[in-house]
Order: sequence, then structure tokens, then C-alpha cells
Amino acid sequence: MPSLRPGPVIGLIVQFALLVVLASTTGLGSVGWLAGIGYGIALCLLVDRALRTARRNGFGPADRVTLSRALLVGCVTALVVDSFAREIAVPVLVGVTVVALVLDAVDGRVARGTGTDSAFGARFDMEVDAFLILVLSVYAAPRFGLWVLAIGAMRYVYVVATWVLPWLNGRLFPRYWRKVVAAVQGIVLCAASADLLPRSLVVIALGAALALLTESFGRDVVYLFRHRATTRALAPVAAAPEAGGRVGDQSERVRA
Repeated sequence: MPSLRPGPVIGLIVQFALLVVLASTTGLGSVGWLAGIGYGIALCLLVDRALRTARRNGFGPADRVTLSRALLVGCVTALVVDSFAREIAVPVLVGVTVVALVLDAVDGRVARGTGTDSAFGARFDMEVDAFLILVLSVYAAPRFGLWVLAIGAMRYVYVVATWVLPWLNGRLFPRYWRKVVAAVQGIVLCAASADLLPRSLVVIALGAALALLTESFGRDVVYLFRHRATTRALAPVAAAPEAGGRVGDQSERVRA
């Protein structure tokens, strides 16, 4: 079995250190520890595999920023899972989430500024975004309704659908609206997690976020269906960089 690359291993070590800090400052129960460590191990193995697939030995400057975000998401995951067994420090959860969301605007600028845009970096960035939204949806669902889970699950449902409908893997052209919709999901779910706004206002915001996400996915699905012969031919081709973003992989949809 080939040895793991240093970058993912260092990430796992840092993830453990962050969990220690959480446990010693705000407290972290056994289920939170299990979730955080499990996340860290999975992150290490999956990122190492992705690096091998991309034939890369390590991270670029922007990838290190994305890795930092991924480690923060590990902390959010540990806190969210822990919340089902005990009271957690909500301000800490919200604070870590806000930092992770802010850093989402940094890695793309670093990639462009250093000329290190890559398909690996774009995919890494997208997966971190998607998982954070999923975890926040899980946290918000018990208070606002199970329907909120649709916000975090929609991207994964789309991925599963591509196994049955290969034309969904077709190329989509860059669309700035996808970026706006993705940002809205994170902001709204973070606000819902803070539980500072009136419940009715949060429910309306969550409903609007889900509606925007449904519209965004729906528009792309309709486009791909109408152009399935063309997109099937373009599927192996790397997508062009999004305006203001990092280089996309073969389907721009995954970055929404």
C-alpha cells in the first residue's frame, strides 16, 4: 500500500489539534470526538486519493487555504454531531462557520494571484462547500423542519442522479448566479444556526434559499437535457474558469 502524502497527514494532525482545543475550551463529548476524528481520517484519505488521481505530490497556495477551511468544517461537524447528545457552545459553532465562509472568498483570489488554478483545487473547494452546507442543514433541521435537509442534500442527490443519467455530467458554461446561490445557502444556514433572528424570518429565508437552489439546479438540468447530445461529447473536456472563481472541473454544476 503506497504511503500517504505529507499534506493530508499534516491536515489530519492539525484536525486532531483543533479538536483538542475545542474540547479544552468549550467541551466536546464522545460523539463529537468520534465525528471529528472520523471526518479527519476521511478527509486525509480522500484528499490523498484525489492528489494521486491528479498526479500531484502536494498542495498549492490556494489549496492550503481550502485545507484550512476543510479543517474548520471538521470542527463544525464535531460540534453539530455533539449537539444531538449535549448542549454545545452555539457562538463557537457560528464563529467557526463564519470564518470558513469568509475563507471561501480567499482561496480563489490566492489561486488567481499565484497562477495556481487547478481542477483539483476547484473540486476540493467545491466538496468543502457542499459538506459544510450539508452539516449546517443537519443542525438546522430539528428546529425548522426536516425539509431544510433538502438544501444540503440536493447536490448529493444530483451526483447520484449522474450515475443513472450520464448526460447530467455534461459541461455547463460558467454562470455567476451559481456563485450567488451557493453563498446564500451558507449565509442563511449560518444565520439559522445562530438562532438570533425571529423564527418566522428564518423560515422564510430558508425557504427562499431552497427555492433559489432548486431554480439553479433546475435550470442547469433543463439545459443539459436539451443539449444532452452536445454535452455528452463535451463531458471529458475541462470547463472554463468561472468568472471570479477557480478553474472548474468537467461539470460546472458541481460548483453550485
